[in-house]
Amino acid sequence: MLTSTLYILLGGFFAGQIARRLGAPPLIGMIIAGIVLGPQLGGLLAPEVLESGASLRIIAVMIILMKAGLGLDREKLQQQGSVALRLGILPASCEAIAIGIISMWIFRLDFPTGLLLGCIIGAESPAVIVPGMLRLKSLGWGVAKGIPDAILIGSALSDVLLLLVFGLLVNFLSQGELDLNSLGLLPLQVILEIGLGLLFGYLAAWLTVLLLTKQNWTQNRVQDILIGANIALLLVVGERILPYSGYLAAMAMGFFLIELDPPLARNLRGGFDSLWTVGEIVLFVLLGASIKLEVLGDILLPGLLLLSIGLLIGRGLGWYLSTVGSNWNWSERLFLLPANSAKATVQAAIGAIPLARGIEGGEIILAIAVLSILITAPLGAWSTMILAPRLLTQGEVDPTKVSIANRIIYLAVVDTSTFAREVLKTVAQKARSNNAEVIVLHVINEQDTGGVRQLREVTKQLLADIRYQFLTKTGTIPEEIIRTAEDYQVSEIIMGKRGYQPWKRVLIGSVSQAVLENSLIPVTIVEYREKG
Repeated sequence: MLTSTLYILLGGFFAGQIARRLGAPPLIGMIIAGIVLGPQLGGLLAPEVLESGASLRIIAVMIILMKAGLGLDREKLQQQGSVALRLGILPASCEAIAIGIISMWIFRLDFPTGLLLGCIIGAESPAVIVPGMLRLKSLGWGVAKGIPDAILIGSALSDVLLLLVFGLLVNFLSQGELDLNSLGLLPLQVILEIGLGLLFGYLAAWLTVLLLTKQNWTQNRVQDILIGANIALLLVVGERILPYSGYLAAMAMGFFLIELDPPLARNLRGGFDSLWTVGEIVLFVLLGASIKLEVLGDILLPGLLLLSIGLLIGRGLGWYLSTVGSNWNWSERLFLLPANSAKATVQAAIGAIPLARGIEGGEIILAIAVLSILITAPLGAWSTMILAPRLLTQGEVDPTKVSIANRIIYLAVVDTSTFAREVLKTVAQKARSNNAEVIVLHVINEQDTGGVRQLREVTKQLLADIRYQFLTKTGTIPEEIIRTAEDYQVSEIIMGKRGYQPWKRVLIGSVSQAVLENSLIPVTIVEYREKG
């Protein structure tokens, strides 16, 4: 298992980076790595790892759902609440019905079996959609009208509905009789699962705040993340016992954490960002390893036709009806087609169930589910990022709702005096706190190789565990400081200032004062007084 874990993490990481450098979403490379490592080709993964794939995928999906919840914006959801609700019902339902009807003609399935296939294909993948929407939020695309938030909520609600219908149809087709009572109670079941999901999400968020903030059961950020992740995982697996949507509950937990304790939510958001770095690799590599290429057989072309009709006609009708009366323009409404049509985790989880239950046409259903993953997961992730700048309007990013991965660089301005140590100690402390880089600048008017050499040694000693660059420049000191700060796009300038006596201020100009007056970049002054 250790060797398999090594193959998954390293193979998935480098395959993802190769895909990224080629201009494709990293998940494409990860899925391909899974196919190569899996039993279809390489056979390099241990059977125990493949058997535990479903559980590992659940953990990865929990992480991405918590990221989604911690990134939701209440104001935007209130603004687009009706659109989000319609997105949770209409696109997936219309696609499922369209596939059910067309499959009767293409594959000669009866309508219940075709609708079963439609429920599998119509479900939207949180593993593909959530990262894409969170990236759009971090870049500001569509945030002014709450488009990413509406898609996130809609995708979660649609899976609740389709999975319930899927369960009814599986029982009907495998047992030969339809439970009319369950069918009549379907709307109530949907409302119950959504309502309980929101309730359990709120209770989980309240419990998390109680343990981590009010009772102080944890002592550091790692422990906070550990407790938060385990509570969220309990929500996801708890749906096996109680009738609620575990996916929705996990997302709701993140959302309510923002409302109950914003500082804790911000702390957990950064932690789940880090967890997703590993979770993403595991999820998509195992997804690729679970794909059975041999089941595709002769259904490739008719399968592509079926998926195209379901997407363009079924889902296209659904997105049109979902956005009627909204403040979205036509380009924003058109963006919904690629944005929430990706298939992956749900199809991998339930695609083989009809075949296992002995339902006629199960082989075709499994093959179409596999094909939908191979086609729509990469295409959905790629088209989302390609089309967003063309179809959406970029607005102001809300840093309280998403993690913004900015590169932090500090500019430390030093001279050859002994006080350079104080400036370097200050910038080192800031850099360690924010995992930042440092530019060390020394501006000289005449050559002083001895002093510069000593300054380099002091810098190397005090910034030994920090990524830094040492620069020497000649010229007017304030101008060179400001020019360097702008060229390197630094976040802050840190420099020293001697504490002159009042009578000396008249005679001696202040470099720090000149920088303060002319720099548009924040400046931190480390002040000291000379002895004597």
